[in-house]
Amino acid sequence: MQGTADTQDYDFESPEGVRPPGFQLRALEARAPYEALSSLALWPLLQTGPRGDGHPVLVLPGLVAHDSSTRLLRKFLVQRGFAPHGWGQGINFGPHPHVVEACAERIRFLFRQSGGRKVSLVGQSLGGVYARVLAGLVEDSVRCVVTLGSPITGPASATNARRLYEAVSGRHAHHPAYSALLRRAPHVPTTSIFSRSDGVVAWQASVMDEHPLAENIEVQTSHTGMALHPAVLHAVGDRLAQPEGQWKPFRRDGLRRWIYGDTERLRAAAAA
Repeated sequence: MQGTADTQDYDFESPEGVRPPGFQLRALEARAPYEALSSLALWPLLQTGPRGDGHPVLVLPGLVAHDSSTRLLRKFLVQRGFAPHGWGQGINFGPHPHVVEACAERIRFLFRQSGGRKVSLVGQSLGGVYARVLAGLVEDSVRCVVTLGSPITGPASATNARRLYEAVSGRHAHHPAYSALLRRAPHVPTTSIFSRSDGVVAWQASVMDEHPLAENIEVQTSHTGMALHPAVLHAVGDRLAQPEGQWKPFRRDGLRRWIYGDTERLRAAAAA
């Protein structure tokens, strides 16, 4: 049923035809401010997660969003020992001429500024699409990629933001060159964080195929609150804190079993 979080009529290997979230899930986007408040309430607990090694992290905002939308996430990363940076291009109005090129140059700059330390990329929604594309364009300067509710595997029709994207960017949502980079198997560790209660992007469009350097982490959050939710903050910090060259998939052990969904169970249900 449209707007629910079931797995019927979905093939993980072929996400074409996935419909965008329905009215019920769109209405639940109103909970984003409460997700931010929950992170503030749990801030002391969030500080007990793994610490970073000071490497640079470029955080990319979603469609029609500004660096202010990722301020809480970047504040968290600072306190966990990372060196986060906003994308510095104002409001994200889509891939206008030179936007992706400017992001690539910013990655190269951060790489040089840090003395040759590779840059991790964290992108929310459309920002995650940029992150995946950029990881293919400047692979030698990228350490890992984390996407938050990003439509990286499904068609443009799988998101409720398609018409807004086309209106503000002045172009069709399908870009063959970018699509080719998205379909390419990751060459750096890549994590897709998704929510089956996402009211903007169909969760199926965020789930990557099995690959040694790819993983999917399920959370229960809104789309707009993806970079504000405490479970997302913890997962992002955990992924970025792994030593370079020693990446391992996210572990759902202990208390995490009650916080993060079982993606493999979803795969099995879809295949049944």
